[in-house]
Amino acid sequence: MTDHRQAAGPAQSGPGHRGVAVASRLRASWQRSEHYGVSPEHVQPVFTGPPDTGSLLYECGSQVLLGLHATLANEPVSLMIADRDGLVLTRLCNDSAINSALDRVYLARGFSFAERHAGTNGLGLALADRAPTLVRAREHYCADLQGYTCAAVPVLDPTTGELAGTVNLTTWADSRPELLLALAQSAASNTAALMLLRATGRRPRPTPRGQVARVWPGRLPAGAGDPCGSAQWLGAMAQAERAMSGGQVVAAIGEPGAGKTTLLSAARRAAAGPERLLVVRPPEAGPLDGWLDLWTPELRHDDTFVLITGAETLPAWTAGELAGALGAAASRPGGPGFAFAATEFGPMPEPLKDLVGTVVEAPALRRRPDDVLPLAQHFARRERHREVVFTPMASKALVAFDWPGNVRQLERVVIHASARTDIVDSQHLPPEVFSGSARPLSRLDNLKRDEIIRCLTEPGATVAGAAAQLGMSRATVYRKIAQYGIKLPRGSA
Repeated sequence: MTDHRQAAGPAQSGPGHRGVAVASRLRASWQRSEHYGVSPEHVQPVFTGPPDTGSLLYECGSQVLLGLHATLANEPVSLMIADRDGLVLTRLCNDSAINSALDRVYLARGFSFAERHAGTNGLGLALADRAPTLVRAREHYCADLQGYTCAAVPVLDPTTGELAGTVNLTTWADSRPELLLALAQSAASNTAALMLLRATGRRPRPTPRGQVARVWPGRLPAGAGDPCGSAQWLGAMAQAERAMSGGQVVAAIGEPGAGKTTLLSAARRAAAGPERLLVVRPPEAGPLDGWLDLWTPELRHDDTFVLITGAETLPAWTAGELAGALGAAASRPGGPGFAFAATEFGPMPEPLKDLVGTVVEAPALRRRPDDVLPLAQHFARRERHREVVFTPMASKALVAFDWPGNVRQLERVVIHASARTDIVDSQHLPPEVFSGSARPLSRLDNLKRDEIIRCLTEPGATVAGAAAQLGMSRATVYRKIAQYGIKLPRGSA
């Protein structure tokens, strides 16, 4: 048996390419892998059976990766969550070739890719060192894994600080991995933030990293088109597409969650066809030099379209540098294009506003009720991988709600409702859909409101029956309905 370590080890590649600290980590990992007795030829991870999916890490990580997965279309990037022992909890990827290849090396649900089981790999090394990790091709210890590049970032429990697991992104070894690690860092950060919110109700302090995500739209898989068909949405799409086809820079404005990024990316796809799409958002606090340095080298690629979201939050000096970089790149014949997304156009820094030729408004979801049910069916189908039925009562409730959080809120509601059923009825919808209180409610009032809504949305429920179940009079129930702004679709209760 040939010992491939003599030809492929990180010690042989030298620290000059990746940096001394990275090369040292890889050398130490290879030594540990050899000490553990891991085969240098064939990966032989431990199979533990179906993983436990009841953890907060799985719940929050899966939700974050679902959102990221939707942007990657049918590209060969596998998104995974693993627990603190390296056990793969979930794997998301639409590309059949890489899915089959990963199955052959057992990088799948229920298998442990901890270092002692699979040797040096991104997931295992991130757990071992508790640090963001990128392991490329021949840096893997096992020859079976050298056809891949893996980026993994540890996720810490936000309440205890203990290691909860990792977010892992895997692609082919010959793919360009420049932003793979940044994408994994963003997903891990969002997972920890969601875990904190679910566990304590508190939001984390803003991270200085911002967000950087490369989207590979290419040719969309069947059924992955835009589900929105309202006149308001199609009108905004057409306006953006015409401007982009004419070579203008577009700024999409609108409420948070209204779909500005989706509008711009879909319009660009229609105007220019498949190309690499880079979506970036500036950090909410902290220095911006690192954020610019992280992604602006991508402007060298002419087949790239850059979408800057949150443009109104950039300070003037950063906006000036960014405008210069974008202008220089766009001045090249056939150079990359770009667009902006912001809540309002007025607050955008002048250097960026000067680049804009057309401003398009992404209409809020409450202004396009015709899109609510198609979007709900789209999100449910993506969640369950099959068709999900919404009953007339559930459909009426969804269309009647004014969606202050727009499409983002609808997506969260639908994922929650369709998680365990193929027929979504009103009792599966969260209480927020039936409540329109004009004033903030205390935690106790929220609990009371939710219990009243639960009783009123049960099949065959009546106000009299709900009152008896709650131990209240019917008059009290009616008073609480008015007090909490509870709105039930006609035909219920």
